[in-house]
Amino acid sequence: MNILTISGSVRKDSSNVRLLEALPSLCSNHSFLRYDIAKIPTFHPDAYDFALDEKILKWKDVVKESDALIVCTPEYIHNIPAILKNALEWFAKFGELADKPVLAMTYTPQPPRGEKAMQSLLWSLLALDANVVTSLTLWHEDISFDNQGRPIGQEGLELLKEALGLL
Repeated sequence: MNILTISGSVRKDSSNVRLLEALPSLCSNHSFLRYDIAKIPTFHPDAYDFALDEKILKWKDVVKESDALIVCTPEYIHNIPAILKNALEWFAKFGELADKPVLAMTYTPQPPRGEKAMQSLLWSLLALDANVVTSLTLWHEDISFDNQGRPIGQEGLELLKEALGLL
């Protein structure tokens, strides 16, 4: 299965990106491709001519060609980052996410952070008719990284493996 991974964080040294990059070590029977949403133009509902932009066409194609998506995001002011919402909004008119299996995840420093962002992410995905197979709220205490960048945290990793299995 070809799984597209998307981080809601575009920060250098993002823990969300680090978690997504660790997925192949947890699930070697799938192929993972991470897509950087940082350069996607700003969505504007009157600018569907913008949809012919090369960056937008690439974004739509990479989503269409994937078998499933994993969206992992931090929480910014009790919501998903604007850059992630912008990337998702490009699918509002043509339905590229319709019936696409999606694992929705938040990965934040500590509870209860992530819970409101998860609700926002789920509302956006459901509005786009995505098939959200499950959602997973993780904190840094659930999964962390050793000095070599390998993920550690037995319970958190087991939860993540189970969620991956649902895709």
